[in-house]
Amino acid sequence: MSSQEKTSEELLVHEEVLTQNEIVLYNDDVNTFDHVIETLIYACDHTSEQAEQCSLIVHYKGKCTVKTGEYKDLKPRCSMLLKAGLTAEIV
Repeated sequence: MSSQEKTSEELLVHEEVLTQNEIVLYNDDVNTFDHVIETLIYACDHTSEQAEQCSLIVHYKGKCTVKTGEYKDLKPRCSMLLKAGLTAEIV
């Protein structure tokens, strides 16, 4: 592999990493575990186990990354979380 090919490959990997964003869900004193779990299943396509684990992490740690991907995919998902009364942002 030439140095030019290696540099091009490194740039592609770097670009791919940069296009990944995360939805971070934050803890609040308002929403029930059931509501958070149901919303994660609906908005983020989580399994029930995945949603339950995320809700527990949010409860005990204060926040949790609930979905990773491209911004254009995450934006409508984050909007669904916000419309459901959860506190979330894309980072």
